[in-house]
Amino acid sequence: MPIDPSAVIPPDTPLSKLPNFDPREVPVVAVDHHLPAVDAQRLSPEALRLRFAWPPVWEPELRHEPRFTDRKTAPAAVLVPVVMRERPMVLLTQRTVHLSTHSGQVAFPGGKRDDTDVDAADTALREAHEEIGLDRSLAEVLGVLPTYTTGTMFVITPVIALVRPDYHLALNAHEVADAFEVPLDFLMNPAHHRRHAIEFSGTRREWYSMPYHDERGHERFIWGATAGMLRNFYRFLAA
Repeated sequence: MPIDPSAVIPPDTPLSKLPNFDPREVPVVAVDHHLPAVDAQRLSPEALRLRFAWPPVWEPELRHEPRFTDRKTAPAAVLVPVVMRERPMVLLTQRTVHLSTHSGQVAFPGGKRDDTDVDAADTALREAHEEIGLDRSLAEVLGVLPTYTTGTMFVITPVIALVRPDYHLALNAHEVADAFEVPLDFLMNPAHHRRHAIEFSGTRREWYSMPYHDERGHERFIWGATAGMLRNFYRFLAA
């Protein structure tokens, strides 16, 4: 594996800068056991290529989070790297805790668009190289999903790409605390999609979480925008 197995993220790592708020402690209001998982045959590299070449008629389930700020929107893109192993995997990162936005959270590599970026895919590939050292020559971009606007007003375009399994990473220690893989079939099974809801500052806020326990038994708490984009990816593949 190209990821350092000795890297350990403490289980009490803060997942939000909001005072007295931990998404892991917010009650689960529902789990979508009633929805079918995406069949494993539809998750192979060739099946994913065909799905993006001839996309279905579908609608994203999630598009906007309630605002947390009055700042202007900022265009951004993330790379959703599907690693082409025998069991396809999704490469994710855990952000460092000192960052001003989404600190400590599980995320896709990505960030704000630069004026020199050609398109969303260029932004996502550039950011992935800057954050985790992923060589863009190892990524085959398949297409994009509809934008997802976060509560911090980033308008994110998810860029789906197939990544060769022989990649090597060099993490930017300022931004990324760890990188790890999660099976795509786990993420595309709604039995693992938990719904949360809470009243906060007079607004009802809802989100998904997809907690995953890795081979070391450590919980990777996937939630918020990352889980929302994965939920849309599920809707795209299940349509």
